[in-house]
Amino acid sequence: MTVELDGPGVTVSDVVAVARHREPVRLTDAAMARMAAARSVVEELTEGEPAYGISTGFGALANTIIPADRRALLQQSLIRSHAAGMGPAVEAEVVRAMMFLRARTLAFGASGARPRVAEGLVRLINAGVVPVVPEHGSLGASGDLAPLAHAALALIGEGEVLAAGGRTTAAAAALAQAGIEPLEPLELAAKEGLALTNGTDGILGMLCLAVHDVVRLLTVADIVAACSVEALLATDRAFATDLLALRPHPGQQASGANLRAVLAGSPIVASHRSDDDRVQDAYSIRCTPQVHGAARDTLHFVAGVAERELASAIDNPMVLPDGRVESCGNFHGAPVALAADYLAIAAAEVGAIAERRLDRLLDPGRSHGLPPFLAHDPGVDSGLMIGQYTAAALCAENRRLAAPAAVDSLPTSAMQEDHVSMGWGAARKLRRVVDNLRRILAVEWVAAARGIELRAPLQPAAGTAAAVGALRTRVPGPGPDRWLSPELAAAEQMLASDALAAAVETVTGRLA
Repeated sequence: MTVELDGPGVTVSDVVAVARHREPVRLTDAAMARMAAARSVVEELTEGEPAYGISTGFGALANTIIPADRRALLQQSLIRSHAAGMGPAVEAEVVRAMMFLRARTLAFGASGARPRVAEGLVRLINAGVVPVVPEHGSLGASGDLAPLAHAALALIGEGEVLAAGGRTTAAAAALAQAGIEPLEPLELAAKEGLALTNGTDGILGMLCLAVHDVVRLLTVADIVAACSVEALLATDRAFATDLLALRPHPGQQASGANLRAVLAGSPIVASHRSDDDRVQDAYSIRCTPQVHGAARDTLHFVAGVAERELASAIDNPMVLPDGRVESCGNFHGAPVALAADYLAIAAAEVGAIAERRLDRLLDPGRSHGLPPFLAHDPGVDSGLMIGQYTAAALCAENRRLAAPAAVDSLPTSAMQEDHVSMGWGAARKLRRVVDNLRRILAVEWVAAARGIELRAPLQPAAGTAAAVGALRTRVPGPGPDRWLSPELAAAEQMLASDALAAAVETVTGRLA
């Protein structure tokens, strides 16, 4: 599949296809025409009309007029000076997403860069050249300045890129090997260095990847919770359609529908409909659709923010169709930063309630007859005791990461940029929260599947049986203690590959 890049119309799925699945990209003829038209506006600016970043310096140097014969050097210097990040390199998929999204903004024709600049980014993507982008350096205000500058260095044959095996190599050598001519001999023209660095593309790329991942993780959370319901001999009555409809949050309805579908026809649940001394289940069971549903509603809002940002031209100054070149604040990352913080909170809460269900499965005082820690020979065997420790540690880290980054603004550039979004930090920690959530759910899945099997001869529902069967393709069932870490890692990998949801949906139909 080739992703057609026109500027408008880019979707979250497009970002995932390019960033994660390395699909090639092609700029449309319409995008090329828009960029050429905007470029003509920049080139027609007269000497006497100061325009930020074109005939002036940057940030607090915005009042410094740059002579015409030094404006190309201005753009080169911008990229070199702004490539000031530190720390480990961010993931290759994040860099590919960022380059794709920067080309997307240029394709709108509101930045004034020549078409060949966007073409250069696309050629890097298609050739598999991934610039090395250090993790620290962006405040998410005047765009992701440092990360985008590190990516832009490759366009001028400078900096470092990732080579095979995760090694780094000089960009010029990598471009030569890939058959891509460095742009340095041509020099970036006026406005183009600024156009390459002034955007929220790193934050947005990470948000899009997180939205894609959380969509399916919330389905997984419902499936795993249903397994825990059976393993704990809990009831499904709290998930009844008419009962949940009394509080009509859409996410709650979707989560409840998933729980009902996965538990439909469960002999385990039916076995204790009467003669059960428990009046009601604990919150971690009974309130599952409320908590998972709130996260779904949060995700719906965040996905809307991502979609609107994907429909936006992000730069400063903007080149308008009537020939004006106007400074603005469209580069500010606040909309994306707040959305990333919000989704991190929601994902952390889904992990928190999952860890509580897991703990209940392992506690003989609350598991309604299951052996301590689901151990084969309690005392000699510790079972899944320390698996819960791991989940608790991940849950605790998520609580720390759920603290919002967007409220920690620090002024920069001699107080010219006196309020910044901290969106890059919000998106970085969101990625970690999502990874931690996947791991917590993996531990709960391993425990719930073992609990269901220990209820034999009682039989699970078709949906939960499919969940247990999928796990058993990679992870063995109950038995004496064995090295647990590889089994938890295998379960996590299956969740990352969507194997659990796919297996369950073969018997339940598509889940929400």
